Amino acid sequence: QFAQELMETDMHRVIRTQELSDDHCQYFIYQTLRALKAMHSANVLHRDLKPSNLLLNANCDLKVCDFGLARSAASTEDNSGFMTEYVATRWYRAPEIMLTFKEYTKAIDIWSVGCILAEMLSGKPSF
Repeated sequence: QFAQELMETDMHRVIRTQELSDDHCQYFIYQTLRALKAMHSANVLHRDLKPSNLLLNANCDLKVCDFGLARSAASTEDNSGFMTEYVATRWYRAPEIMLTFKEYTKAIDIWSVGCILAEMLSGKPSF
């Protein structure tokens, strides 16, 4: 376990309480994609990206949290069978997870980010 700095709220609460400007949406998605690039560069799949796992502060700084379902994306024999379909909150699950594929890629996190962007723009989950 590790400690993170205190953040005041999360994206889920922000989406529920106010309409986000296009500038805010762009800045939040930019930060989310930068964080995802860092994770994926380290061969880590988050597997549970959703608005409540994106923490925010008053400066609009964004931090990704809840790495409880994160796994290595490296494909080794030791890892075979390690990827389960029980990942990600339903509204943010990629199609390959919904179709119970046993192997999936970093694309599952990208799908989740797209769902989060759609929710930021519309104010409600897409699915």
